[in-house]
Amino acid sequence: MRAASAADLVDAAVTGNPRALARLISLVEDASPQLREIMALLAPRIGRAQVIGLTGSPGVGKSTSTSALVGAFRARGLRVGVLAIDPSSPFTGGALLGDRVRMQEHTTDPGVYIRSLASRGHLGGLSWATPQALRVLDAAGFDVVLVETVGVGQAEVDIASLADCTLVLLAPGMGDGIQAAKAGILEIADVFVVNKADRDGAEHTYRELRHMIQLSGTRTTEEEWRPPVVKAVASRGDGIDEIVDAIAEHRAWMVGHGVLAARRRRRAADEIEQIALAALRARMGELFDGSLLDGLAGEVVAGTTDPYTAADRMIAGLAEGGTIVASSASHD
Repeated sequence: MRAASAADLVDAAVTGNPRALARLISLVEDASPQLREIMALLAPRIGRAQVIGLTGSPGVGKSTSTSALVGAFRARGLRVGVLAIDPSSPFTGGALLGDRVRMQEHTTDPGVYIRSLASRGHLGGLSWATPQALRVLDAAGFDVVLVETVGVGQAEVDIASLADCTLVLLAPGMGDGIQAAKAGILEIADVFVVNKADRDGAEHTYRELRHMIQLSGTRTTEEEWRPPVVKAVASRGDGIDEIVDAIAEHRAWMVGHGVLAARRRRRAADEIEQIALAALRARMGELFDGSLLDGLAGEVVAGTTDPYTAADRMIAGLAEGGTIVASSASHD
């Protein structure tokens, strides 16, 4: 049987075929040569999905909250895609799939598509394939795409550049109170969620967050968004409707202030930059097979050139199709 063409896969995916969706995302993860053609075919179909990111330290209940939100959005008649970024296995390099296991109640729902992506060592809580996988689900007609990050703590801020709305989850008694989570991850929140609010200390965490927002020097004018704080017990579904309402309020504010369009332009700019940088690195490897970089590094160590001059020479070599002039020291 012949392999499906890119056009066949795209046509099948936009009609909701889960196997075609799975194949397209696998091609994204594998950086397939078909990827450029696929993305060109998807481009006219994107821009409809609302992208919601969920982040927070391990143990705060991100997967449980994601599952509860899927149910809430489905109850409103929306199609929902989920990209769950899992830590990579140190043995196979694949995703550990823990998030998908916790969302089994939705796996038979044709209006829900759940995919785990391996982080493969990528920092910031996401996988490098996440933006393109997101495009696949967007083009396939999903109304909402939930992106659940790995859960690594303060440095996990990449989601803010990818999502239309970022939920930061905290929980009492998890050792990640405001003092532990400070700056970084807290500054990216569009909505705060104090999950496991039935536990001791939840009210303290809630008040501390509210106080922090009031004291913050950002997002405090009438023209700026003030992140609401929502208490929830995701395992019971408590507070989930309030989270959905907060997301809707945030979206309305973004549309009214032109923020949504600006965020999506930044997202596209980031994608272009990352793709261009990856292409440049690949071209450097193809043209110089590592020998040029090693030679330039030797010159920097020997003091015959400096890192900036060496980098300029490498860039010049790329522009000249790989022809690079050796340092003047080597000709003396």
